[in-house]
Amino acid sequence: MTAVPGELPIASDPAGTGQAAEDLRTLFGQSIAVFASLVGPEHLVETANPAFFAAIGEQRARTGVPLVEIMPELADQGFIALLDQVYRTGEPYTGRDARIVLGEEPHAREAYFDFTYEPRRDAGGTVIGIRVIGVEITQVKHAQRLMAEHRAMLEQIARQAPLAEVLDGMARCIENLAPQEMLVSVLLADPDGKHLRHGAAPSLPDFYNQAIDGIATGEGVGSCGTAAHRREPVIVTDIAADPFWADFRDLAGRAGLAACWSTPILARDGSLLGTFAMYHRTPRVPQDTDLALARVFAGTAALAIERHHIEQAKLAAEAQARAAHDELAKAVRAERELRAEAEQRAAAAAELNAQVRAAAAAQATAPHPERCQLGGTQECTAPAEIKIADSWGDSAWGCPGHVEEAILNVRAVFIASEELGGLAAYLNR
Repeated sequence: MTAVPGELPIASDPAGTGQAAEDLRTLFGQSIAVFASLVGPEHLVETANPAFFAAIGEQRARTGVPLVEIMPELADQGFIALLDQVYRTGEPYTGRDARIVLGEEPHAREAYFDFTYEPRRDAGGTVIGIRVIGVEITQVKHAQRLMAEHRAMLEQIARQAPLAEVLDGMARCIENLAPQEMLVSVLLADPDGKHLRHGAAPSLPDFYNQAIDGIATGEGVGSCGTAAHRREPVIVTDIAADPFWADFRDLAGRAGLAACWSTPILARDGSLLGTFAMYHRTPRVPQDTDLALARVFAGTAALAIERHHIEQAKLAAEAQARAAHDELAKAVRAERELRAEAEQRAAAAAELNAQVRAAAAAQATAPHPERCQLGGTQECTAPAEIKIADSWGDSAWGCPGHVEEAILNVRAVFIASEELGGLAAYLNR
């Protein structure tokens, strides 16, 4: 299978081994419904099932070349134009009872098909190819339903629907598609990969989901814990007899579970994202189609979980950026407030200094002691220049420095000068 850059895989294929193509062949290979997967605007045949090549002629069974090169008769019958339309618009096309002449004379034959052209999209929603599904009616209905459900899930992921909603819808879809009763569970790995948490399990009983929420990953820890530990599928066909379920056998019995097939959900780098499990009410061995279906939807779950992790990381980064911005704004506001307060203090100090100078000039001729009386036990040898008083009638003479200090730090102290609103003004207020 040729890898296509940017293609959204229909199945997980981290090692690039062609597993996705193999899964498609498993799902459709034994069917009489024809299937082909086309890529690019030239509609290169990437893969096709035996029924497709049988329909067009085994001698024309080739891949890696444009469909029109294998079947040139399609060009004149409008089918290549329809492929171009689907590729251009991204809208699927379904034909009913379509007549087609296959091959060229003298080997041409008339045939009728019900068919669907389904666009293939990458993670960004861009059309990168087309899937062709032809009818035998029973098989094609199942295939169309599968592709429609798968496409709907991809659209949910593309529009960033909540992860729980995507996983719950996926589980219900698989349960509805299964020909026999099946119960689906998705567990999500903790960041350290050592425990599994509940993701989705719409049909399992609540007590069972609660009991396995947080189970460890490790060898022999049920189907899911072991699959997560091994990074490979673990198939338990009979829970009652399997040693992996020794610690959970009674729990499974109360939930009515008899078989569990678990597939690890892996990121593109191989790291563990979770597990995808299919439960059954009776012991059962999986068919190839069961395993292929598990891989298809494990790949889809991986895409949804990785997209969720990216979105959560983005939200966390944005929250961190907002918090940093808020802290910066807070610091700027505090700095502005401190600057304004400092400016106010400077203005008040300048005003007080001016008042002190004016008082010193006004009181220069008044009788006063020679030295400052405000130095306390340290005494001050500076000349006394200004008289201050308080509301109790006490007064003293001081130097400008001690006068400013007293006015700033002692309540109800003021310059004793009538012209400057001193004690007389206070007494006559």
